[in-house]
Amino acid sequence: MPTDIERLRDLDARAVRLSTGLVRQSTVADLHRPTPCEGWDLADLLGHMTAQHRGFAAAARGAGGGTAAWAVVEHADPAAAYAAAAADVTAAFASVGDPEQPFTLPEFSTGPDFPARLAMGFHFLDYLVHAWDVAVALGVPFTPDADLAEAALPIALAVPDSSPAFAGALPAAADADALTRVLTRLGRAPRP
Repeated sequence: MPTDIERLRDLDARAVRLSTGLVRQSTVADLHRPTPCEGWDLADLLGHMTAQHRGFAAAARGAGGGTAAWAVVEHADPAAAYAAAAADVTAAFASVGDPEQPFTLPEFSTGPDFPARLAMGFHFLDYLVHAWDVAVALGVPFTPDADLAEAALPIALAVPDSSPAFAGALPAAADADALTRVLTRLGRAPRP
């Protein structure tokens, strides 16, 4: 898992930009498309992704404990709301210099805070995978840079199989690429 805060910030920003570019391709007509997230259409997924950006941004600023920061809110223009939240979390992460800075993440645990290096790693992994979810929902290609998947793999492998944040792990071929291994570890069935 990457531990250098600058590298994590860069990886996360790239995953967020990738997701934002995919979300920009969506239209209002796409909002009811199903996603790989069980029971969620694209509107539900965008609401979740937007709320998570806002929550992580609040956590980076020392205010992640409030439930309002994590609330899913309906927006008239979900893609614009998503882009604004993406810019906000990227700016908030840019202000984090200490890899041990505490992040309160009530969506992940009611226990102790997480150090920034772990919290930012969670966010990076989540947005790489959610970018794939959006691409699948829209039926468009998903081609992240190989180093994004390689960097996400150790984080994905550290996610407990019982994590409520992701579906249970699926099997992957021994020679599967890093992206396939990330996706299957988090319960996604990659497209052939």
